Amino acid sequence: MLFDTHVHLNADQFEEDLAEVIERALQAGVEQMVVVGFDRPTITKAMDLVEAYDFLYASVGWHPVDAIDMTDEDLIWIEELSAHPKVVALGEMGLDYHWDKSPKEIQHDVFRKQIRLAKKVKLPIIIHNREATADIVRILREEGADEVGGIMHCFSGSVEVARECIEMNFYISLGGPVTFKNAKKPKEVAKEIPLDKLLIETDCPYLAPHPYRGKRNEPSYVKLVAEQIAELKGISLEEVANATTKNAQKLFDINR
Repeated sequence: MLFDTHVHLNADQFEEDLAEVIERALQAGVEQMVVVGFDRPTITKAMDLVEAYDFLYASVGWHPVDAIDMTDEDLIWIEELSAHPKVVALGEMGLDYHWDKSPKEIQHDVFRKQIRLAKKVKLPIIIHNREATADIVRILREEGADEVGGIMHCFSGSVEVARECIEMNFYISLGGPVTFKNAKKPKEVAKEIPLDKLLIETDCPYLAPHPYRGKRNEPSYVKLVAEQIAELKGISLEEVANATTKNAQKLFDINR
């Protein structure tokens, strides 16, 4: 059994064939998934999906690229949704310095507010980090985010940074890039980080693994991520699947 900890089945790219995509995931052994909402439309769709499918769960939060658009009402709404039994985390949240839509100070403010909310409602957080590692780590420390812990989503940093995040009660989640030939850092992380601190994800429809790189990603492909980690660690696919599923269920407090 596989657990894809980060899917965007709420994305427009799945509008035409969502049922088939979900069926292919189940056929590939992907029995649980977390649908991540990061603004009003995607959160609404995520909540609809978790009502419709018993093996889907939701994470709700506000994406750093759109931090400038988040209102106090949005934060109150996220807090209300956090009480839903199938909302298992807050996020994705964090910092993104690649795009310049939202000024850094606004991103920092929105990030801090969401960490504080997560501590209030006692849910783990899913971290989006693009070109902002030092500030992410600093803010997580300053806000005492280790109290709730969470996931470094689609981790692309060094083994040293991974260990620092693990110390703060975070799991390291690997996705499609670990299968790319030139992805030195994710492969090193897959080798060096203990299995009890790893999670797997697709981030579909983005970041499809090899040999689908550049195409639409989907949850069934998370098996390719697990296979690559197994190969790098010199262990069986079954071991990777069992451990990462157990880790996800523990973090999200889901009893199988």
